[in-house]
Amino acid sequence: MGNAAGSMEFPMGKEGKTVSFPPGSETPQKQEVGPKIPMPAEEELDERFNVVLNSMNLPPDKVKILCQYDNEKKWELVCDQERFQVKNPPSAYLLKLRSYLDQGGVSRKFKRRVQESTQVLRELEISLRTNHIGWAQEFLSEENRGLDFLVDYMSFAQCAVTYDMDSLDNGTATPDKSVEDLTRSAGNSPIHSASRAARSLTVRFNALHSRKAMRNSRLVSQKDDVHLCIMCLRAIMNYQSGFNLVMTHPGCVNEITLSLNNRNPRTKALVLELLAAVCLVRGGHDIILSAFDNFKEVCGERSRFEKLMEYFSNEDSNIDFMVACMQFINIVVHSVENMNFRVHLQYEFSHHGLDDYLQRLKFTESDRLLVQIQAYLDNVFDVGALLEDAETKNALLEHMEELQDHNAQISSRLQESEREALETVSELEKHLIQTTKEVELLKESLRESCAQVTILQQREIEREIERERERERQRDRDRSAQALAELEEKVQGLVDQQLIRMERSSSGHLDLHVVPFILPVSIHAETEQITTVDGPVAPPTSVVPPPPPAPPLPGATEVTAQAPPPPPPPPPPPCPTAPPPLPSPLPGGGIALPPPPPSIGMAPPFGGMHDGQTGNRNKKPIQTKYRLPSFNWQALKPNQVAGTIFNELDDENVLGELNMDAFEEQFKTKAQTAPADVGTLRAKVAQKIPSKVSLLESNRAKNLAITLRKGGMATSDICTAIETYNQEALSLDFLELLERFIPSEYEVKLIQNYERDGRPLDELPKEDHFMVRFGKIPRLAQRISTLTFMGNFPESIQLIQPQLNAIIAASMSIKSSTKLKKILEIILAFGNYMNSSKRGAAYGFRLQSLDLLLDTKSTDRKQTLLHFIVSIIQEKYPELQAFHSELHFMNKAALVSLDSILQDVCALERGMEVTRKEFAVQEDNPVLQDFLTSNNDLLDSVVEDGKTAQDVYESTVKYFGENPKTTPPSMFFPIFVRFIKAYKQAEQENEQRKKQDVLSREGRTGPPSTSAKPEIPQKQVPMMPKLPQMDLIAELKRRQVIPLVREGKDGAIEDIITALKAVPFTARSGKRSSRLFCDSGFSDESPT
Repeated sequence: MGNAAGSMEFPMGKEGKTVSFPPGSETPQKQEVGPKIPMPAEEELDERFNVVLNSMNLPPDKVKILCQYDNEKKWELVCDQERFQVKNPPSAYLLKLRSYLDQGGVSRKFKRRVQESTQVLRELEISLRTNHIGWAQEFLSEENRGLDFLVDYMSFAQCAVTYDMDSLDNGTATPDKSVEDLTRSAGNSPIHSASRAARSLTVRFNALHSRKAMRNSRLVSQKDDVHLCIMCLRAIMNYQSGFNLVMTHPGCVNEITLSLNNRNPRTKALVLELLAAVCLVRGGHDIILSAFDNFKEVCGERSRFEKLMEYFSNEDSNIDFMVACMQFINIVVHSVENMNFRVHLQYEFSHHGLDDYLQRLKFTESDRLLVQIQAYLDNVFDVGALLEDAETKNALLEHMEELQDHNAQISSRLQESEREALETVSELEKHLIQTTKEVELLKESLRESCAQVTILQQREIEREIERERERERQRDRDRSAQALAELEEKVQGLVDQQLIRMERSSSGHLDLHVVPFILPVSIHAETEQITTVDGPVAPPTSVVPPPPPAPPLPGATEVTAQAPPPPPPPPPPPCPTAPPPLPSPLPGGGIALPPPPPSIGMAPPFGGMHDGQTGNRNKKPIQTKYRLPSFNWQALKPNQVAGTIFNELDDENVLGELNMDAFEEQFKTKAQTAPADVGTLRAKVAQKIPSKVSLLESNRAKNLAITLRKGGMATSDICTAIETYNQEALSLDFLELLERFIPSEYEVKLIQNYERDGRPLDELPKEDHFMVRFGKIPRLAQRISTLTFMGNFPESIQLIQPQLNAIIAASMSIKSSTKLKKILEIILAFGNYMNSSKRGAAYGFRLQSLDLLLDTKSTDRKQTLLHFIVSIIQEKYPELQAFHSELHFMNKAALVSLDSILQDVCALERGMEVTRKEFAVQEDNPVLQDFLTSNNDLLDSVVEDGKTAQDVYESTVKYFGENPKTTPPSMFFPIFVRFIKAYKQAEQENEQRKKQDVLSREGRTGPPSTSAKPEIPQKQVPMMPKLPQMDLIAELKRRQVIPLVREGKDGAIEDIITALKAVPFTARSGKRSSRLFCDSGFSDESPT
């Protein structure tokens, strides 16, 4: 090979090619692998590995993979690469090529050299393709000028071919005719093309001017040298730098194009593939056309592409060449941006008879050739058809204007109708509003009458209560007067006994002084002022001693007697601590006696009580006559007042100085009854119920209260209904809400602890009362679940049964339909007819294939395979046209979720089982017994229907070759729904097409009468497609899109050639949906 020392394969090129030892002049000897070299240090290994990667010119993704190797694999890669070092530099190949261009020597020796040149060129091609990029760059460098030598060698190899071809065209067959002879004969030749060919040959081969040179050229042309030269150029053009050199070389592309004159069809196919790829690189199309202009001058063509069409027509035995030729014609014509130039190129080939020849080739057996021909035909521009389309567009635009005018008139009338309707609706709305107001007034009058009656009843009740209170107050006054008289007598008795003495202080209060037995003791007792609602303050009449049983407390008490006396005070609360055994002595040496307990109506001692923790006075709530609005301030907490100004303020003193009655009158809230007297208020305060504490979590208690309000039933009624399974008393919604409030274990434990402590249930709120009673129902969860199941059972049956019936009926109708079976048989026949030669015969198809009938279109793109099958059925099988009448409940069955229905049936079975268990516990319950008796058979029937539906559906799905596990009814039945809809649509479109064909034939066969002229457009207008002008405009716009071209990057030529072998070229302005280079792998932005 010249570039490797062994025969092992190893990735060398950018595209993952392998290096192999080619056949040479000598028998290749396998290089023996020596002993394994020890691995160097890691730094040296990485350095040598990077050198190997740089020399391999791999893409980034493969470099990344190799970099992930461990050190052992890296060292093996380095060793393998170093064993396959390049042996021959580019200069060695160029030196041999120069020797072959030497025209001297004996013919026998030259024949031996020709044999060697083929091998050298083969090794050169492998080196250019597999060696690292540096080797190729060295070959193309200014010093070696390898590209120039390749072009010169190609020129030398095919000069005789061109000369002999030109001689045959001029009627001469002298094999030894030299260039000088051609020049001399050209002057006397009357054919202008021959003289041009002679001039061209003289220019090209001015260095080859002997018969011996021409003879040597013929020897070279009989070998594969030209083919190998083209392969070398292809390898060079796969690099961006090499491609740029080839494109800028003055004669390289010309020589490649002239290689079409080679007698080897394989070489011609290779040349056309390379030229087609160059056309798809940016700027390459113009270079290819210039090369064919040169070909025309050199070969004496009358017009461009004449020889190419001649070869295409004559080489009908080599399919590869014909495919490459058809591909090149398709690309060179349809890869240009200018549409007019594209039509011009298309006409050039049509002028050479391409269209007629393609008509003859449509019967070829080569699928590859048919694909390329179809791609060309899909890209063809029919100017006549475009003109007709333009005229049709104008007619459609005029018709559209008429429709727009008609639509405007209809819109105007519609707006008028809407306005009239709006007026009518407005009048009705007004009348409704007026009626609603009258009804509201009547309702308001009724509410006022009811309110007056309620007020009168309330007033009567209040009068009765007031009379009762007055009688109670009178009795209290009598008792107070009697008690006061007794108290005065006792005080007077103590005064008479000289145990106490009374004195009036400067403030007007009575001071009681206890006369001491041993030491004089002065007891200062300040009595509390006693006020009543009815009478003024009366002067004191006597001084009473403190009651002996009362325990003594430190301090003095002022007592202010008032008349009439207040009612007796309630008993004092128990003292938190035991009283001291002995009273504390006063500073005067006496013993302070405790005052009597304060009663209602007596003011607290001056200064009030103090909080021991914060040092603030405990303020009592103030009772007002009326309800007052709240003042939304932000109050300070007691512990936040210390040290502030508020600690020095006494608002109670201010309230004592002010008359708050006027304030209450002006700021009281509305709709309040007359104020009650202070005694009544005090009685209410004394009887006020303390706040209740709930055992439930606050949100849960709140939600339970809302639920109970919605139910509107008493707790006992709810629990009794649950215990007796009374479905009429409890609605389903209420039961579902109650099911959320079944007491948890924690709540049950709280209730049990509360009852175990002996605390009264009256202290619990209403929700807790309900929860206590609710939780005592035995098997509460089972009972509510059973009630819910019994209530939902009829509705569930009504929902499930129709869906099961739909599945059963639809499945049976599909499976038993003979007409549908025959239609599927017809479709299978057409599919096998289309595919059996390519893919082999099929025995069936998936039902999803029915949707593809609309995607398979005819050649003229006017109808689909389904349209054709419909027409066949109408002609040959008219009895099948109404096949859809045998398919029932398709739409309903398509909406059923069979898995969900079966789960619902299982849920009904579980619910019925729970109900049976409840009945086993309560065999005397008539409700459960009646339910089970009446619904057991019904549930068994539904369960049986569910199994039947499942079995029938699965058998039907399997019958049509589908998997029931992966094909639910929502996928299976819609296939038939879509097929029926598409079939009916195809029938309508076929009928419309037939009518249009009849009208068009009538128009061509005979001129219409004068009376019929105005009727023809009226009949044609409704049968026009809805928006054909939009399709036409879209098609015209699509044809003006600039085709995608590639940049001349590394690997672009090979990518294009590979892609063209996989997918035929289709211009973006073509009609087919497939597009070359539209995917990310072939876009301009794709990495190379």
